Amino acid sequence: MTAFSILDLSPIPEGGDAALALHNTVDLAQHAERWGYHRYWIAEHHNMPGIASAATAVVIGHIANATSTIRVGAGGIMLTNHAPLVIAEQFGTLATLFPDRIDLGLGRAPGTDQRTSQALRRNLNGDIDAFPRDVVELQHYFKAVEPGQRVRAVPGAGLEVPIWILGSSLFGAQLAAALGLPYAFASHFAPAELMPALEIYRSRFEPSARLAEPYVMVGFNVFAAETEQEARLLCTSAQQSILRLRRGSPGQLPPPVADFEEGLSAADRQILDHVQSCSAVGSADAVRAGIEAFVDRTGADEVMIAGHIFDHQARLRSFQITAEELMLAHA
Repeated sequence: MTAFSILDLSPIPEGGDAALALHNTVDLAQHAERWGYHRYWIAEHHNMPGIASAATAVVIGHIANATSTIRVGAGGIMLTNHAPLVIAEQFGTLATLFPDRIDLGLGRAPGTDQRTSQALRRNLNGDIDAFPRDVVELQHYFKAVEPGQRVRAVPGAGLEVPIWILGSSLFGAQLAAALGLPYAFASHFAPAELMPALEIYRSRFEPSARLAEPYVMVGFNVFAAETEQEARLLCTSAQQSILRLRRGSPGQLPPPVADFEEGLSAADRQILDHVQSCSAVGSADAVRAGIEAFVDRTGADEVMIAGHIFDHQARLRSFQITAEELMLAHA
């Protein structure tokens, strides 16, 4: 049976601030737990005026403390920004405080621009092998301490925190398959290589102590409302954000704009059609049909649902409609 989860970036709406965004994140997580969602993941981004989840491990701890059963994790931590030992200690601490509830998804992109990458103390001259080596090193810190081991994660050692590989290209699929780890594809914003990546992951998967068979999670956008017209209006906030990011001017999440698509150029329409190709926008029936078709196409074990909606109550309602249509509370 397919599982359904939520990806949140703690969006900061225009006129709001990070405090409001983080309050809304906790509120949505608490509702998601009641509605039956399986996981609630937060993503690491830096120097983004519209995203409040930069200190990802801190936000995860805040969410886990405000909930009781839903799994909480990173979707993901950008490992190129950090020493593996630091992440092992952070997530070892989280797993100690919230046993059997913490996930660690890993990505190799910096989650920001080059100047900010330098401010994060990244080595911008690292070779392509650095990320796989860092993942293996991180896995080692979560294993039981070996005789003579000089460096250990405290807390962390022996906790076997679940690690996922995240990606939007074929590289992550190959790495996840080789290491026998679950794989999450970012089709909610970079869908181009979705199907080839899934095929590579499944065909090359090597069973591991962590996972006997391939396990695939795919990202999917949902904008649900009582009517199709209302849902399409809600979606325009995300559409504006996408275009602003592509133009190099990211900002806070803007309010929806009526008839927004009518004024778009052909190039802008093409960008949105591509970026949002893995999406469902509409009333309950349309959302259910869109998700079911996506699951049939991908064979996904789990769907990670995203939805950047300006009004918090409308955002809650969108995820509630989705949960009701998928009958998550009865799964």
